[in-house]
Amino acid sequence: MTSPPLRSVARRPRRATGPRFARVGLNLFYLPALVLVGVFTIVPLINGIGISFTNWNGYSAVRAFVGVDNYERLLSDPNFHTALINTIIYGVGSTIVQQVLGLALALALDRAIRGRGVARAIIYLPVLVSPIVMGTMYYLFFAYNTGGLNDLVVALGGERTAWLADSGTAVAIIVLVNSLQFVGISMVIYLAGLQSIPVMYLEAARLDGATPWQQFLHVTVPLLQPAFATSIVLNLIGGLKLFDIIQVLTGGGPGYSTNSVSTLISKVYFDNQNAGYASAIGVALFVLIALFTLVLNTMLNRKRIDA
Repeated sequence: MTSPPLRSVARRPRRATGPRFARVGLNLFYLPALVLVGVFTIVPLINGIGISFTNWNGYSAVRAFVGVDNYERLLSDPNFHTALINTIIYGVGSTIVQQVLGLALALALDRAIRGRGVARAIIYLPVLVSPIVMGTMYYLFFAYNTGGLNDLVVALGGERTAWLADSGTAVAIIVLVNSLQFVGISMVIYLAGLQSIPVMYLEAARLDGATPWQQFLHVTVPLLQPAFATSIVLNLIGGLKLFDIIQVLTGGGPGYSTNSVSTLISKVYFDNQNAGYASAIGVALFVLIALFTLVLNTMLNRKRIDA
């Protein structure tokens, strides 16, 4: 009797269990996040760009295509020009103040001193407070008749000052309030960066005769480049889209003199019922933030490579 021929098992398809299949499986975990980003970010962005080419009032079903008329209006609108300048001041000014204060606080609280944990918590606490609440607190502090600052000035023999009625002073106050609220973020980022620096580098510099300032300038600062990049980008984006604090402190006034681009969008949409023009302003703000972020990331990455 002859035995039946052996069947070849090499032709059977194998289940994909290698690294490629593992990567595909891991990528599926990104799908829910991508769906959320698409629904709540990409779709509204595309819809807003489409509305910016219309004269829609934001309420009725009637809307007509007007081409680039809304964007041409931006070029000649003095209120937009003022808001754009203020937005850059809020973004750049707040970023500078937060970096200086945040790094100084991080350096002070990185040392082994008593109560540093409590101090860190107190400095970070305003980050957890709503900007509306923070703005209301500072509004009561800077108010003309009942403000704590004017009460102190009067007690010292001075006269009351309308701090929020002057555009220059009001813009500076907005920058200060925004910086004081979110300086805790910069402090935490710089603390993490300082604690990641190997002690041996500082000890080697000390043995070579470097002064504390030279250690900070030539060892600490170069090794903090990733922390600088993270903190500056986060603070800049937050400052450029500032809304709540301005709305509570000044409402964009006096007139339109302290508006940011974000508060101007609100005024144009709700007060003037011009959703088309408001959308065009929103697109301009998106482009502004994207350009600032792109240029800043390029500069910081180049500096990190050089370091």
